[in-house]
Amino acid sequence: MTLPGVLLLDAAGPEAGALAMAAAARGHQVHAATTAAAYEGYGPELKDLLAGHIVTDFARPDRALAELAAHARRRGVGAVLTVNEYLTELAAHLCAELGVPGNDPGRARAARDKAAMAEAFAAAGVRAPYTVLVRDKEGLRAALADPRVGFPCVIKPAAGAGSAGVRVVSGPAGAAEAVDAARAVAGMYASGGDPRVLVQAYAAGTEYSVESFTQGGTTTHLAVTHKQVTGGANRVETGHSLPVHLPPAVEAAVYRETEAAIRAAGIRHGASHTEVMVGRDGRCVVIEIGARLAAGQIGLLIQHALGVDVWAALLDVALGRPAALTPTARGYATVRFVTSPRAGRLTSFSGLPGTGPGVPFVRRRVAIGGLVHEPDANGHRLGSFVVTGPDAAEVEERADALLRQIRIHVEPMDGPGQVSPASTSAIAP
Repeated sequence: MTLPGVLLLDAAGPEAGALAMAAAARGHQVHAATTAAAYEGYGPELKDLLAGHIVTDFARPDRALAELAAHARRRGVGAVLTVNEYLTELAAHLCAELGVPGNDPGRARAARDKAAMAEAFAAAGVRAPYTVLVRDKEGLRAALADPRVGFPCVIKPAAGAGSAGVRVVSGPAGAAEAVDAARAVAGMYASGGDPRVLVQAYAAGTEYSVESFTQGGTTTHLAVTHKQVTGGANRVETGHSLPVHLPPAVEAAVYRETEAAIRAAGIRHGASHTEVMVGRDGRCVVIEIGARLAAGQIGLLIQHALGVDVWAALLDVALGRPAALTPTARGYATVRFVTSPRAGRLTSFSGLPGTGPGVPFVRRRVAIGGLVHEPDANGHRLGSFVVTGPDAAEVEERADALLRQIRIHVEPMDGPGQVSPASTSAIAP
């Protein structure tokens, strides 16, 4: 019996690699849809795993849809998946074209474009921060004068991802600069910045994300994840920990709003990652939703803490099979992201732990001599490591201790190609 093929829209990154390995291990032929430049960056292990690949232009989605549909039909593809947020809308349309399980193509834009997301949330009654779409200076002035926005407020690009271009603004003086920063953010497959910017009321509280799977319209929540983020104007994630056990009433509110957001974004078959803020009064608001498995090693945290094979579950949902989502373990897991304290040239990087008992994953993302940045986007991480164990407090304590052992030596940049006297910094939790 020939098993259906699996098509991954972009196979780069650890999450996509794990998904490709899971599909191949089950005997499926795995194909990758990619760009010419991205395929050159695929490692030899991934290339050997693939049964084939197709090069397309994701910046031209209509053309990409036609090319990928033809390729999928020729290769007997029965499942289409992506962990790339920029490609979730294309994936929904391709699934509909092929008649395989996927999300609602008519609503899929709401999980990718944040302006469409705000509209969908408002129409569906999802509790979310008040949001204004701004296109010009007059629109910005009107938004900042709107009492429903207030200060502080959040300014972010309409089509960004990974916290790039997102700023918390405390008053009118910083708003124009924040808008310029948001407009400078180019999406992964865009040729330039997007003039559309969102001005959003600030939601105070504790930030969490909810990791869910939906199959045939029925949603299972795997875990609530606590998110560690930087303070100040740029709010970049520095760590994730799960599972979080919220008070029953708060958990019910979080799940209720998450499910409303899932429906509003047309997520019918697949994973979702919903970012929420819980205030001191226990009220929950939805910040954003993604029609994909969470990045930042959250899938790995779920696997180690709860015993759920998220890669196998993603494959089963995409193939229309019942997915095994019941936890088989009662552990705890956390990831810490290593960031640079300043911009400059990295001259040394030491103390990153090795893999071993309780540390199943370590990743280094930057080479000595490379340029590094202060974290104002998730893509500026220098590395990461995962710590697991049966006790939450012990796992967190160990992760913080390992983080403190890391030493980063950076030569700050005074100007283009110039460096000032070098400095060394330890990483503090």
